[in-house]
Amino acid sequence: MDIILIPGLWLDASSWSEVTTDLERAGHTVHPLTMPGVGLPAAESADIGIADWVDAAVAAVDAVAAPVVVVGHSGGGNVAWGVADARPDRVSRVIFVDTVPPPSGFGISEFEIVDGVVPFPGWKFFPAEDVDDLDEATRARTAPLTHSVPARVPTDEIELGPGARHRVPVTLLMGALDQETLESELEQWGPYADEFRAIDDAEVVRIGSGHWPQFSVPNRLAALLDAAITRR
Repeated sequence: MDIILIPGLWLDASSWSEVTTDLERAGHTVHPLTMPGVGLPAAESADIGIADWVDAAVAAVDAVAAPVVVVGHSGGGNVAWGVADARPDRVSRVIFVDTVPPPSGFGISEFEIVDGVVPFPGWKFFPAEDVDDLDEATRARTAPLTHSVPARVPTDEIELGPGARHRVPVTLLMGALDQETLESELEQWGPYADEFRAIDDAEVVRIGSGHWPQFSVPNRLAALLDAAITRR
């Protein structure tokens, strides 16, 4: 299977490197992406928004033979869902890595803008449950791999169509949540609950990790991705 890997905020294609080796060994063809404007100064990235990231990922899907699996980590999940909306007949499954499908009209989150871009805020910025499985060596190794993202990307609202994306099968690989726990919390999710419930075929699988399993448990993440991709 051709797999499009979309990183979350501050990461580029190299963030998937420990996962891609296992996926390729399993026989898949892997296409990790670096999104437009990542690491560029404001003078070169100020006009780049989430729609440009979706367009770049759609172009990657169009460049390979269908069917394609699209994987999005964290904020990259918004991009992956935009791809499913744009190409529902080419995408065979969307896999969200510790994130959920966004409803139309919502952004990723808001972060501090510095010199016209959003820099990586550092591992200490995030709650303990997100980073506790990243030991000091992993944090030291991966922090220099992060890059700024265009200022608009985290807060731009994603624009989605009337619902063809809901026919695409979805797997949520969640760090700490299993299907039962996620469904028990849906009432607190507002429009995100409505978006999730609209999907015809959705499963939730617990990874047993923090928010960056591609760094903390890459082999486990690769195995779960392979299982979701090969499941019928």
